[in-house]
Amino acid sequence: MRHMSTSTQISDWAVERHFQAFLDGLDSPDISNPIHSTEVAHSFGFKAALVGGVTVWGWCARAILDVFGERWLADGWADVHFRQPVYPGDALTIRVASGPPPCAFEVANQDGEVCLRGEVGLGSAPWLKDLTSSGWRTAEPAPAELPELTLASAPTGRELRPMALPYQANDATAYASEKQRDEAPPWVGPAARIHPGWIAARMTPLLKHSFAYGPSIHTRTQVQHLAPALAGQKVTVAGRFIQAYERKGHHVAELDGQLLSETGSELARLRHTTIFRPRPVNQKV
Repeated sequence: MRHMSTSTQISDWAVERHFQAFLDGLDSPDISNPIHSTEVAHSFGFKAALVGGVTVWGWCARAILDVFGERWLADGWADVHFRQPVYPGDALTIRVASGPPPCAFEVANQDGEVCLRGEVGLGSAPWLKDLTSSGWRTAEPAPAELPELTLASAPTGRELRPMALPYQANDATAYASEKQRDEAPPWVGPAARIHPGWIAARMTPLLKHSFAYGPSIHTRTQVQHLAPALAGQKVTVAGRFIQAYERKGHHVAELDGQLLSETGSELARLRHTTIFRPRPVNQKV
């Protein structure tokens, strides 16, 4: 498959990569988050369907590995802020700063707007101690009917129903091809790693394993990689709902998550912040 990114060294950044944004399954009738469809995105004032924030974050992985190497996948962290929408066809520039970690990184579009910005580092993140863990780690199926997530129904401080998800060799290849357009090690092959984009993307399914809600917009991911996350196993995602609140007319949820191996060891911890009810386009703040 044709790769769509390049890497060059420049003076202000350790690495700069270029990538053309795309959205797989555009306007699919069974899309899980309708904000990634044209019609619903337009209804909230966006000019086109939004590319998933964690998908764009996944496109940063190559640039980060160029700076930190594969150690980052097992003993590294990132704090990612999603600042501006990314649309299919956008020409993105992905940059990671030089110098001792933590290092800044950003993703800018063809107009120079910074769409993602954050920090990446090695070892333990300075905020790792703030992330909570869950004692409920045995996966359970979702019930036939889920309650609606609202500010009133939000389960503040409670553990969320864990879910089990496979990430076998064929899943690794499919994710690398369909979401990343990067079918090369370490994402595929005999020692394939679970892609950091896939890891970050498990939090929305975790919340939707316990609650129903409509279009949502991801605003921040904090992720700490704790051990080599290898493909070829079924992982469990567990977590805890931290809080829900209103901000500028948006209804926002924060939850913590853990990615667990088949043996129960922790592969990663995350904090996920999402707008689960975006402010209507005609609502004043």
